[in-house]
Amino acid sequence: MALLSSDNVSKIWKDYMNRISADREAIGLNKINLRAAITAIDSWVENNQASFNSALPIGARTALTAKQKATLLMYVINKRFEVI
Repeated sequence: MALLSSDNVSKIWKDYMNRISADREAIGLNKINLRAAITAIDSWVENNQASFNSALPIGARTALTAKQKATLLMYVINKRFEVI
């Protein structure tokens, strides 16, 4: 899977800024550093896909699609940090 396009990074950036603004949450980053963080996270995901996949039990690794694996990862991360 390729890195996110500039348009997709911009969408995440805008959506996140809208969310923290609506929640009146201070984050201590300027817009440039926030965008750099998004790009760094995207790079980390790209560089660690194989590690994530190999961490899954063989049944899940072979039965789930990449999208299903990503969705499951999002559910786990959201619950661990009670994001949503």
